[in-house]
Amino acid sequence: MRRLSAPVRTRLRVSQVLVVVSAVLAVAPYVALAQLGDVLLDAYHAGTVPDPDRVWHVVMVLVSAYSTRLLLYFVALLATHLADLSLRDHLRRDIVARLSHVPLSWFTASTSGRVRKAVQDDTTTVHTVIAHGPVEMLNAVVSPLALLAYAFWIDWRLALLALVTVVLYILTYSLTLRGMNEKTVEMDRRLAEVSSSMVEFVSGIFVVKAFGRVGRAHTAYLHAADGFSSFYRAWALPLISISCLSFTWVSVPVVLLVNLGGGALLLHAGVVTLPQVLVTTLIALVLPGAIITVASISWSYQMAGAAALRLCEILDVPVLPQAARPRVPESARVEIDHVSFSYGQTLALDDVTLTLEPGTVTALLGPSGSGKSTLATLIARFSDPDTGAVRIGGVDLREMEEQTLYDTVSFVLQDAQLLSASVRDNIALGRPGATLEEVRSAARVAQIDDVIMALPHGYDTVIGRETSLSGGQEQRVAIARAVLADNPVLLLDEATAMADPESEAEIQRALSALVRGRTVLVIAHRPGAVRGADRIVVMDRGRVVAAGRHEEIVDEPHYQALLRQGGLLSGPAGAGQPGPGGPAGPGSPGSPGGGPAHPRRSEPAGQADVGGARGRVAQTRAGRADPAAPRTQARAGQARAGRTAPRTQAQARAGQARAGRAAQADPAARVGRAAQAETAQDKEDLK
Repeated sequence: MRRLSAPVRTRLRVSQVLVVVSAVLAVAPYVALAQLGDVLLDAYHAGTVPDPDRVWHVVMVLVSAYSTRLLLYFVALLATHLADLSLRDHLRRDIVARLSHVPLSWFTASTSGRVRKAVQDDTTTVHTVIAHGPVEMLNAVVSPLALLAYAFWIDWRLALLALVTVVLYILTYSLTLRGMNEKTVEMDRRLAEVSSSMVEFVSGIFVVKAFGRVGRAHTAYLHAADGFSSFYRAWALPLISISCLSFTWVSVPVVLLVNLGGGALLLHAGVVTLPQVLVTTLIALVLPGAIITVASISWSYQMAGAAALRLCEILDVPVLPQAARPRVPESARVEIDHVSFSYGQTLALDDVTLTLEPGTVTALLGPSGSGKSTLATLIARFSDPDTGAVRIGGVDLREMEEQTLYDTVSFVLQDAQLLSASVRDNIALGRPGATLEEVRSAARVAQIDDVIMALPHGYDTVIGRETSLSGGQEQRVAIARAVLADNPVLLLDEATAMADPESEAEIQRALSALVRGRTVLVIAHRPGAVRGADRIVVMDRGRVVAAGRHEEIVDEPHYQALLRQGGLLSGPAGAGQPGPGGPAGPGSPGSPGGGPAHPRRSEPAGQADVGGARGRVAQTRAGRADPAAPRTQARAGQARAGRTAPRTQAQARAGQARAGRAAQADPAARVGRAAQAETAQDKEDLK
């Protein structure tokens, strides 16, 4: 807590000095009350009227001391509250600044509930320790000590009577504090689980409701809530009886019984006076309240201590190191030099070496978990590699300023991230000072200007509040953002994966305009969408297993497997490849009696006989279902497939010709147009 309160420590010290003076002045009313009692008793015993001057003097001392005490206490409390507001603002700024520089891997390992609790809840929990702790805790400690000192000055026996109930309270209440730190940490952990599960449930509510899985989806939240309830019940129930007993010791009847009863005995013995008994009894009534205040603030300190630990954990999260002497890249050439990277103990990239030349489109292909997205995030420096280096224009990313990197690299992700702000602000995120005409120009390139102008307030329409966009429209807004940023290096993570067919065509046209003249890395899941790329890089288990143009790597086994998964390559999964136990078996391409050396490809470069394949599958299924069935059904299916095959092959040759002309006319548009040709061919096959 000392570390967190450092920015406001001086103001807290001044407040504490004011509180100490105020607490000492708390004795003055009791001193004045004792003197007033003596004056009245002396006059009573003498049978005279009390001296007005003495009475007036005592009253003035009482009023002055009490007024000064209240004023000092108010000023101290005001100062600590202002310090708390300043500290909370400081902490939140520090947390946000810290989180903006931490590696992306930290966010993947941390839930949104944890971050929200730190930024919002934990900074608020510290309020009690900063705004109230220095004042109320110190006042609750110093005031009783000053009063006890005065009680001992009056009579030590009366002072001990005032302490009896307090000591019994402390001994009993201490039983409730056993294991408090561990229990508090456990409670905070369970509350974080409840908060995180609720955030995740609400975030995915549309999907779970659409599939009728609301009951199953909120099981995680119910489990977290039940776990917290069970834990808290098991912790709190045994403490109730102990707490009741402890507070009984300091209840008003018990305090009066002990102090007035004991005081009456001492008064009868003639060792004390009546005013002394009354004053020490009043002091005894004040002490429990001060002790309870200390206990209450101690609980707040326990809560704030756990919150402070969580805040310190976030403030201590390792950040990406910043360059002492930053350099500026001289070109858009991207070099990935023997890069390895791990998520904990899981190796994601293993000695990857790759070069992206300026003005070219490089496509990354591979199964899920092969390291494609990890490699792309390293280019944007979401994390630093464990070994090796990533360079842009010959400059290691670790030697570049963050702003220089952000001015060099743009990315359009699969799930477009839009802010709850105006459309204009979302597009101008990379260039906040862009004019409206520049924003509109970027939107026209992204094929989204007409849609935006049709919104209630055009480019000033607030997304999420005044309108909602479809997935394809959000993707085009993200593309417009990248167009306006005009960065030389562009990362695309399957930008059309979330779009419908109509939006996909618009997005492909926007991407064709976006990639011109840039160093582009495309993360693709469908091989057909990137056949026209300047270079296709195939990854598997964190390693590059093939690289080159489509025609150059078409015989590579990993690439062939991806083509088969995408329906772009016919034949069995092991065709043309030796099996694990030896050479190709009978019927395999390249073996006696087998097919051709290379399986046919259902793509523009030699479209496969899709209709013939379907006929043969139908024939095979018919034979398996009933070996004795008439063979005419199988021959009929084969005949229909044969009639379909020439038409399909003709369409494939036409598509190949169109793709070739498009590539010659505009090399930068090859990726988008190849994907459009594939989509059109898929629709034709379905017909």
